[in-house]
Amino acid sequence: MRGVDYAVRRGLLALVTIFVVLTFNFVLFRTLPGSVVTDMSRIPNATPAFREAIAHEFGLDKSKWDQYVIYLRQLAHGNLGVSYANEQPVASNLRTDIANTVPMVSLGTLVAVVLGTVTGVLAAWRRRTAVDHISTGVALAFYSFPTQWLGLMLVLLFGAYLPTTGMHDPFLVNPTAWQRFMDALRHMILPSATIALTLYGQYTLIVRSAVLETLGEDYVLTARAKGLKPSIVLRRHVLRNAMLPIVTLIALSLGYIVGGAILVETVFTWPGIGLAVYQAVNERDYPMLQGAFLLLTCSVVIFNYLADLIYFKLDPRITK
Repeated sequence: MRGVDYAVRRGLLALVTIFVVLTFNFVLFRTLPGSVVTDMSRIPNATPAFREAIAHEFGLDKSKWDQYVIYLRQLAHGNLGVSYANEQPVASNLRTDIANTVPMVSLGTLVAVVLGTVTGVLAAWRRRTAVDHISTGVALAFYSFPTQWLGLMLVLLFGAYLPTTGMHDPFLVNPTAWQRFMDALRHMILPSATIALTLYGQYTLIVRSAVLETLGEDYVLTARAKGLKPSIVLRRHVLRNAMLPIVTLIALSLGYIVGGAILVETVFTWPGIGLAVYQAVNERDYPMLQGAFLLLTCSVVIFNYLADLIYFKLDPRITK
């Protein structure tokens, strides 16, 4: 029952968090200067009647409270609204964008998790040695590089060998499924590498810190005094108890997968949700922004909720 109570409390907190964030998103986007009417009214010979028609079509002539009530009512029916830019359902746009984003960001995140965890454990296990200094120094360097700068450097270094824009080669004629897959994979290498190199540094540093803290615990010293092999000490006693901060970081990374990587997708013109958000900001497309941020919020909250449940499994002492 203690575990059930813990899961229910965390679940209710997750629902409240989602409601607060979607309300904040609605208010935030409508306090920004300008709107879709402002942008579209710049069309030559735009008349006041034309601007009024645009405002009425998208419901912008109603009060903010009425717009908020309509927004909540539509969400209750699974309707995220209609994009101002292409007048297509936001849900349909987001499905296409997510289908493009998830494989690319997942690949980069997976590489970052594996590489960062391995280098972090090695740096902690071989602390104050050349392995530790090199691993930590390289991680700090990549962690400090701006994402867009790192992406541009990869373009300069490997642009002659790998595709740097888009998701598919437009000159492929009647490709097979395998050819399309390999073409998408080649286009995915540079943006995924940018994400991996950007993220892996923080994994290395956090894993190293967590493992070092665990290595100083009494039960680790006792295990070593018993004459257990170093590999057994590391696997059974160190890694399990160092997993809490690592689980948090992995949960956050997985939660942000559906949010895409705005800078990376913009640099490589990857047609995912990050690029869609960038375009929606420029076009004052409130429904697309609200839908994208709601999706990101739900993803982050759900993965953090799962992380809380894993916490309880890893450390049953956690009850709050």
